[in-house]
Amino acid sequence: MKEKKRSLQTPTIATNPRNILQGSSIAHFVINKDHVIVEWNRACEVLTGFSAARMIGTRNHWMPFYSGARPCLADLLIDKAPARTIYKYYKDMEIKRWDLVQGAFDIEGFLAPLGKQGKWLRFTAAPLIDARGKVIAAIETLEDITSRKLAEKEKEELTRQLLKSNRQLRNLALRDPETGLFNHRYLQEVLEAEFIRAKRYSQPLSLIMVDIDYFKSINNMYGHQFGDLVLAQLSQLLKKLVRRYDVVVRSGGEEFTIVSPGIDRWQTLVLAQRILDEINLASFGDKKHMVKLKVSLAVVSYPEDKVIKIEDLVSGAEQLLLKAKESGGNRVYTNLEGKKAKKKSVRGRKTRTETVESLRFRLDQITRRANQNLIEAIFAFAKAIELRDHYTGEHVEKTVYYALQIGRLLKLSNEEIENVRQAAILHDLGKIGISDKILLKNAKLSDEEYQEIKKHPQIAADILRPIHFLRSVIPYILYHHERWDGRGYPSGLKGQIIPVGARIIAIADVFQALTSNRPYRPAFSTEEAVRIIRQGAGTQFDPKIVKAFLILIRRKKIH
Repeated sequence: MKEKKRSLQTPTIATNPRNILQGSSIAHFVINKDHVIVEWNRACEVLTGFSAARMIGTRNHWMPFYSGARPCLADLLIDKAPARTIYKYYKDMEIKRWDLVQGAFDIEGFLAPLGKQGKWLRFTAAPLIDARGKVIAAIETLEDITSRKLAEKEKEELTRQLLKSNRQLRNLALRDPETGLFNHRYLQEVLEAEFIRAKRYSQPLSLIMVDIDYFKSINNMYGHQFGDLVLAQLSQLLKKLVRRYDVVVRSGGEEFTIVSPGIDRWQTLVLAQRILDEINLASFGDKKHMVKLKVSLAVVSYPEDKVIKIEDLVSGAEQLLLKAKESGGNRVYTNLEGKKAKKKSVRGRKTRTETVESLRFRLDQITRRANQNLIEAIFAFAKAIELRDHYTGEHVEKTVYYALQIGRLLKLSNEEIENVRQAAILHDLGKIGISDKILLKNAKLSDEEYQEIKKHPQIAADILRPIHFLRSVIPYILYHHERWDGRGYPSGLKGQIIPVGARIIAIADVFQALTSNRPYRPAFSTEEAVRIIRQGAGTQFDPKIVKAFLILIRRKKIH
């Protein structure tokens, strides 16, 4: 008996593509050859807020999908979309990909009508091709990319803020904080650029170096604050006297350099002489004190003064400035005067090439330039904290003002007042080493976070300790959180052992903090802050300095 063959038939599943489309959790819709939407699944309804009844039958007229041509952006404008279509509300479109061969496209845009927030959607499409290879329809997919778009926008904003901060920091790094002029660091950049330009186009380039004669005596007699005022006023006068394209730089303590492109030695000599005459006529100072200035100027020009490289301009000007000083100062000196002096020296008896005075001048010049560069770097570093924490920036400015008022009332010496000023500027420098998470916290600090904050005076001291000329201000910074009763930090110093500058900054620091809004509390009134400081006399603060502070409050010097 023959065995019956078992019928091995593969079971078939009747699958309706429409059911698959409607059951998909991904938003799909289908357009026919006439660009009319014929399917709009449930996921599309949820994603867009448009029902299938509203969308089926609308025409996707602006996408020439079957022609294989790239759509004209003018055709994508909202006002050209038909009345009943999703694309009327689809704005800020950006074509990511358009495949001319396959006809597929990838477009991103913003769907406006879904509430106030709306959604960013990504449209992708692919053709549906029959057995003969002809396009019969297209299936399009919608994807919610709002989170990604918001993240991209946030990243762009952060990048913009970072670039802005970098520009601000660069500007700070290239500017002298006291005069607003460019500093020695910028001088190197501008000289290099102008020297290359002068050589390339066979144009002259000149440099004027200006140094105030006997400026130290002004500081000794009237104080460093008055000296800073004079320097600022002279800086403004120099900017008015030079040409539009000249660059004025503060290259040292009382030394300025003017870079003058396009003029030869004779023209520069005329400009330098005019600067000298105007400075001699001007008066500098305030209502209380006025002074006259005498200055020495040196002029060097390319190519007349045998300048081969940039360094020849600077070193040549420094040598001529030294000779102007040795000749009595308050004059303009060029290589022409140098040649006359050399001939006269040969005819007469031989003179010493290096006097004690000239050696002192050169050493002082080198020291001042090195110190100036370090001060600029440190103060720019302190400004970086202001960019991180806006409160710190405002806090520093007012703390400096309060501390100086107290120091002057206590009749501190000019040197001590200058130390107090620098210490007050830098007293929060150590916060550069504190985490942003703690520094910018919008609530009261925990005990652990407070212990971390207490490290900032020591961090500042460690940063400044290698800088010799700032060593005298380090104790003021390190101990400005010590208390009169010995319960402060970092060392628990007590009474007169705490440096007087630190005791002054302590009161100025606390008063400014109390009268400022903080993330975790509103500002105290002036009266309430004064009451708190008065109560701290003899415990937190030096009673003598509190007394001086209260006098300034009564005189309305502090408010």
